Amino acid sequence: MRALIVHQVGPGVAVQDLGRPGFLAVGLTRGGAADVLALHEGATLLGQSVDRAALEMVGTGGTFEASEDMRIALTGAVMSAQIDGETVAWNASHAVPKGARLVVGPTRSGAYGYLHVGGGFETEPTLGSRATHQSCGLGALITAGQTLLVGQDKRRDIGMTLAVPPRLSGGVVRIVPSMQTMDFDADIRTRFEATTFRRDPRANRQGIRLDSNGPGFSNPSALSIVSEVIVPGDIQITGDGTPFVLMAESQTTGGYPRIGTVLPCDLPRVAQAPAGAELQFEFLELEAGAQVQARANADWAKLRTSVTPLVRDPATMQDLLSYQLVSGAVSATHSDLDKG
Repeated sequence: MRALIVHQVGPGVAVQDLGRPGFLAVGLTRGGAADVLALHEGATLLGQSVDRAALEMVGTGGTFEASEDMRIALTGAVMSAQIDGETVAWNASHAVPKGARLVVGPTRSGAYGYLHVGGGFETEPTLGSRATHQSCGLGALITAGQTLLVGQDKRRDIGMTLAVPPRLSGGVVRIVPSMQTMDFDADIRTRFEATTFRRDPRANRQGIRLDSNGPGFSNPSALSIVSEVIVPGDIQITGDGTPFVLMAESQTTGGYPRIGTVLPCDLPRVAQAPAGAELQFEFLELEAGAQVQARANADWAKLRTSVTPLVRDPATMQDLLSYQLVSGAVSATHSDLDKG
C-alpha cells in the first residue's frame, strides 16, 4: 500500500486540489487550494497533472513517514523541511525512501505551504474533488495517526527546482471593476487605490480583513443593494468601511457592496500575505484585466520550461564562464595571510 503515514501534524493541514467548479448555483463555492499557483508549481516539479491532490499546510506541517519509496515536492509558503534529519530545499522535488521521515516545520515566509507527492493523495472524492471545504463540512483536517493513500507514480526524476515569482510578502494586487464599483464616489475609489493596506491577523480561507490608517471606505448610496452572487476575489466593504477580500471558501451570495474584484492570478499574492504584510490595489479596466489574466494562464501552462536541476552539472552549463569559480582563493606561496 502506497501511503504517507501521519505521525504528527499541525492544526491547519488539509487535502486540497483545484476545487469543485459548477456548484455555485446550489450554494457551494469552488474551494480548493488557497494558492492555486502552488499546485501548478508542485505538479510541474513532479511532472504530473495539476489535478493531483496535495496537502495544504498553515503555520506548520508535521511529521510524515513514507510506506514506500516516493517522490515529493514542496511549494508555496516557505517552511523548514528535513528528510531523516537532513535539511532539504523548498520549491524543489526530492526522494523520500521507504521508512524515511519527512518533517515539515514552521512557516518562514508566506502563509500556505504545500506538500505534493508523486501520484497525488487519493482520499475519497466528493462531488468530483478531494478538496477539503471546511465551511461546508466536506472533508476534514488531517490528524495524527492517519494513513493517507498515495496514487501510483511512474516517474523517478527528482532534484528539480523552480524560480518562484515573489508573492509571499504582499505587494501590488490588480483588480477590475465589480458590480458596485461605480456606486462608490470617485474620491473613495481614488483613495482606495492610493491606500496601503495591512493584512489583518483575522483571516481564514473564507476571507481576509484589511486594515489601514484614516477613514473607512463606506459609501451610503452603496449600502442598500440586494444580496447577489459573489465569487472569490471580490472585495466587500462592510458597513464600517472595512475591506474584506473573499477567498476560496467564501459564501456564494452577499449584500455588502464590492469596490472591485482581484484578478485570479493575483489572488495567491493576497492568500500568501502574512499578517501585517502591506497590500496595495491597482484598478485595471476589464479588457486590460482579461489580457493580464490570459498572460498569467499562459505562463502557468508553460512552467515546465522554467524547471532546472537543483544541483547543476558543470558539463551542461553554457554560462559556466560567467561564474567566478576561484573567488576567494589565495596563493599557497604568496598568501596575504602571511603578511604582517
